[in-house]
Amino acid sequence: MSGAKLMTAEELLRDQPPHKRSELVRGRLVVREPAGGRHGAVANEIAYHLTGHVKAGSLGRVYTAETGFKIESDPDTVRAPDVAFIVKERLPEEEPKGYPAYAPDLVVEVLGAEDRPGEVLAKVGEWLNAGVSLVWVVDPERRAARVYRADGSVSLLEPGAALSGEGVVHGFVLPLEQLW
Repeated sequence: MSGAKLMTAEELLRDQPPHKRSELVRGRLVVREPAGGRHGAVANEIAYHLTGHVKAGSLGRVYTAETGFKIESDPDTVRAPDVAFIVKERLPEEEPKGYPAYAPDLVVEVLGAEDRPGEVLAKVGEWLNAGVSLVWVVDPERRAARVYRADGSVSLLEPGAALSGEGVVHGFVLPLEQLW
């Protein structure tokens, strides 16, 4: 594939395959089938609680799945987390029509049956390298989560634990039990 033409973020925005989940990784199109029911229900539950907390405190804005963020250029990388949060101080006055060319402050990735551990870790690394402060990887199958931080620390949250906004989403706490 050394001769394959790389795609840009603008081309992805214009030419996305319909009814598929599409991302761009260093100019290469990555297409997947739509997520399953459990994945969608867990992602929605996180977005619901996070949005309520963020709105109540006027803390910023929450974005849901299919919102792509351009986190690398030349070649372009556009990633779409299941849920994302940007603090109010970093929000533009007007939402971009295309992919925002900045990383969120918090990213949530909900694991699906098709996700491979190496690919998930690579995606977490891309988010952190792009400037994301906090990444939650939620595993509905194990009813657990991993928290990755910009400082390089990682925590495993097992049943009975709670997701925390730490210094990113002030005051936010969501027990894992509420997700299932």
